[in-house]
Amino acid sequence: MKERMRVLGIESSCDETAAAVVEDGKRLLSNVINSQIDIHAEYGGVVPEVAARSHLEVVNPVINKALADANCGWKDIDAIAVTYAPGLIGSLLVGSLAARTLAVIHQKPLYKIHHVEAHVYANFITEQAQGINLTLPSSAPDFPMLALIVSGGHSQLVYFRAHGDYDLIGQTQDDAVGEAFDKVAKIIGLPYPGGPSIAKAAALGDPEAYQLPIAKLSGRYDFSFSGLKTAVLRTVQREVGKDFNFPSHELPGLVNDKLRHNIAASFQYTAIKTLVDKTLRAYDDLSPASVIIAGGVAANLELRRQLSEALPTPINYAPIQLCTDNAAMIATLACYRIPLDQAANPRDFEVQPSLSMLSLSQQGAN
Repeated sequence: MKERMRVLGIESSCDETAAAVVEDGKRLLSNVINSQIDIHAEYGGVVPEVAARSHLEVVNPVINKALADANCGWKDIDAIAVTYAPGLIGSLLVGSLAARTLAVIHQKPLYKIHHVEAHVYANFITEQAQGINLTLPSSAPDFPMLALIVSGGHSQLVYFRAHGDYDLIGQTQDDAVGEAFDKVAKIIGLPYPGGPSIAKAAALGDPEAYQLPIAKLSGRYDFSFSGLKTAVLRTVQREVGKDFNFPSHELPGLVNDKLRHNIAASFQYTAIKTLVDKTLRAYDDLSPASVIIAGGVAANLELRRQLSEALPTPINYAPIQLCTDNAAMIATLACYRIPLDQAANPRDFEVQPSLSMLSLSQQGAN
């Protein structure tokens, strides 16, 4: 990494339009996020076409604000980094087209960044410009590093030997944990997104009210949340006096506050315990120098509590504001990938909506 490298990151993989400037892979100069949560909440989930249109409306103002907040002109930017995988194709196209156009106009090298890998790099931001005021980790993680990556679409354990050198050692066999949170929230009548809604309701409930199952899998570090979700559905049906044929979408009207809070608490405890147990198993087997959590579910305080209690090593948590989708993580990862990767051709650039980190590691580069 050259001295004082400044990278503009652009993120638009789902329902946040974001841009940020990061210096030297550790210092956050700006972080702008335009969220669409309020738009999609009325639909109970992200509507891809609506998301893409919303990105189109705000992508240029968000980028301009990120540059202004960082007190940077284009002469101060060394490279542009943009999410190209995975995500909603329409959303990815908006961010990538903006990045490609800017790279050509301003003659800046362009780097393609994998969104899920980037979540890990929120943990490498340890400094910030005046006025940002996030509670950052005191130091960057050491290698080898064990990363638990948990979000709406991904639940996986990744073992990093160095930047760009990693193995995906465990992953969900069905629903991601974030998807399970969203689906359980619907069953008990809580609003989208399910993670924050369930966490809030769980604080008022008893995590031991219902004994819910943890799946037993052949994969030593793999997860499964489909059975847990079904167990919640059957429990709620039973508690409101209905059988398994009763439609799930009619259940919220029959769920009282006590049941809602206790189901939320019991589900959250079990889902988090599933993640923590596998992370602890991987830690015991691999003896990494550091452990981090990444992705939207990394903002869950119960996950942080259980993990801190289970692991014999302290964890420097990234701030909650950098756990959900943001462009700071995109720019930070780019700072470490630039020495490893070739710049992309902005005129010959394709997004890859379904590209996994497993495929990426097998390719050896992104």
